[in-house]
Amino acid sequence: MDTASPNPSTPLVAALRAAILAADPQLEENVKWNSPNFSHNGEDRVTLRLNPKGGVQVILHRGAKKLDSAFELDDPTGELEWRGHDRAILAVVDEDDATRLAPQLTELVARWIAAS
Repeated sequence: MDTASPNPSTPLVAALRAAILAADPQLEENVKWNSPNFSHNGEDRVTLRLNPKGGVQVILHRGAKKLDSAFELDDPTGELEWRGHDRAILAVVDEDDATRLAPQLTELVARWIAAS
């Protein structure tokens, strides 16, 4: 795998963007920290981190500031790494990984938005 940071137009990033956007027709895409970011009703919910060492992190969050309110989301994939009670990361290694995870990512994002 190329160790350069994925370009937003690469098949890996394109597959992730498509899976995320399929989760909810009201998602809006913009750029945050030079990476694709997705908001719902004006609130950031999903941000891609294009890792300079390769791969992409899909960061599920509830906005820029950490919230103290209780939040729960079941993870049937077992692939989320929780970084607090209101943030989780899904690591995607390559395009094959993105293809494998796409249906689950769409479902996770839909449930994340509904729970937020």
